[in-house]
Amino acid sequence: MKIDSVMLDRFSEGTKIQNNEQSKVSFSDVLKDSIQKVTELEKEADNEVEKLAKMESQDIHNTMMAIEKADLTFQMMMQIRNKIISAYEEIMRIQV
Repeated sequence: MKIDSVMLDRFSEGTKIQNNEQSKVSFSDVLKDSIQKVTELEKEADNEVEKLAKMESQDIHNTMMAIEKADLTFQMMMQIRNKIISAYEEIMRIQV
């Protein structure tokens, strides 16, 4: 069974160093790509559930894997959002 990385592969792109200069991937692009990946995984899970409900598929294992994968990526995205908000609030508390 192959286990794919969920979102970390997108974050590693910004850390590659080429010609002594860090590649230019903006933070907003990484966030947009990550949100898009979460959306795709949720749609995939919905499709698997729909196939199971219509009896087009009887593979409950893959359906549960798709649901859990979507759930974990969503939870991770929410934790990242919480950390970003926390960092923003901390920056706003800094007195100039």
